Amino acid sequence: MAFRNVTPLAALDEGKTLSVTVEGKDICLARLEGEVYAFANNCSHRDFPLVDGELDAGDCSITCEWHGARFDIKTGAPLSTPATRPIAVYPCRVENGQILVDPD
Repeated sequence: MAFRNVTPLAALDEGKTLSVTVEGKDICLARLEGEVYAFANNCSHRDFPLVDGELDAGDCSITCEWHGARFDIKTGAPLSTPATRPIAVYPCRVENGQILVDPD
């Protein structure tokens, strides 16, 4: 694994998302209940950015604001139509106050 330093943890508030580019990949970071998740910043239904979607801590999901497709941000699995394909998820961790993501 080749983790890359992408942003300070302080740049990502609890319950919020943030878009970052890592090695040419548009990745969405989300912080829920103290955990940080990294996943593709595009809905698999119509390629709309997920960074503006609605996070749900109850089932650890994000809902695309365009057509309402919902995804599990831990696994990338689609949880509702119109999406039928998963989104990519990326390993991430926090070290010394920095968020690191492995984009491979």
